[in-house]
Amino acid sequence: MTEFDYGKLTRQQKLAVFLILAGPETAAEVLRQFDDAEIELICREMSAFKVVPAEIQRLAVEEFSGLIMRSASSALGGIAYAQRTLAIAKGDQKASAIVGRIGPGSANAGDVAKDISEMDAMQIFNLVKHEQPQTVAFLLSYLDSAKAAEVFSLLNLEVRDEIVERLGTIESTSLNLANKIARGLGKHHDAKARPSFHRSGGVRAVADLLNLVSKESSKAILTKLEERNASLCAAVRKKLFGFEDINRLTPADLQRILREVDSANLTMALKGASETLRNRIYTCMSKRAVETLKDEMEMLGTPRRKEIDAAQDAVIQIVRRLEEEGQISLDPEPAETASA
Repeated sequence: MTEFDYGKLTRQQKLAVFLILAGPETAAEVLRQFDDAEIELICREMSAFKVVPAEIQRLAVEEFSGLIMRSASSALGGIAYAQRTLAIAKGDQKASAIVGRIGPGSANAGDVAKDISEMDAMQIFNLVKHEQPQTVAFLLSYLDSAKAAEVFSLLNLEVRDEIVERLGTIESTSLNLANKIARGLGKHHDAKARPSFHRSGGVRAVADLLNLVSKESSKAILTKLEERNASLCAAVRKKLFGFEDINRLTPADLQRILREVDSANLTMALKGASETLRNRIYTCMSKRAVETLKDEMEMLGTPRRKEIDAAQDAVIQIVRRLEEEGQISLDPEPAETASA
């Protein structure tokens, strides 16, 4: 880092400058207050500052003047400084491990996954088909739902259950694991890239994936998942949402959804709906609107199943968006459902 504009530095960069000025002993005391992921981010910044100019020192001291400095004369950073500080804070072994990740030639898992996500599904499958379920789940968590479902559908039936369970329990992936997996996939990264604490996977990722595979596969996987991890399966089932599940929503939520749905999509979607769901939706509409809707449905004749599925998927996407925005609930209280 050769050019400095203190006003443009991030908070982590400013803290890194201050810790260099504070000296390794004081910096170590400060770093003990952070977790390993945060320490790695800060030390990466510390290692980038080889020498801190006097003006930057002054500005940093002014900003952090509330803290006590034991070694204001220390103005040399770099990898060696970062490792010395880490050794005091975390011990030699952990210091070496962290410096190994942030030093020249280190890998960045996010960059690896980004490169892989640009491949087609078959290429990704060929890359991971011999990997452990945890590795496959990690990679699927980085892909968009559609591509993850394509790759998942290519995997052997014997491993799908465990991969789904692994994916469902990934709420956050540690930097150590992410970079270990990245290196295991044999990819190389920009050494200057900053790693991040990747939040991925979880119940929503499993539900999104299962919504995009065949209904038979989804049902079989859920059956196996219930045997392996009943609580996870229950959580996934709550997030899974089919068109017929609209029937379980409250009248108020149904009316909110109907305001968002395109009339053409609603007409087509209801052509494939049960009589129970149709009647439920009719109760949330005016008499005139119901008559118009029925006339339009009759005019459609017998549409192809593909057209019906597409219309129902469009409605489901609106339901999910409204649920994510907190405008409706997909899991109403029993009392609300009973009164609906």
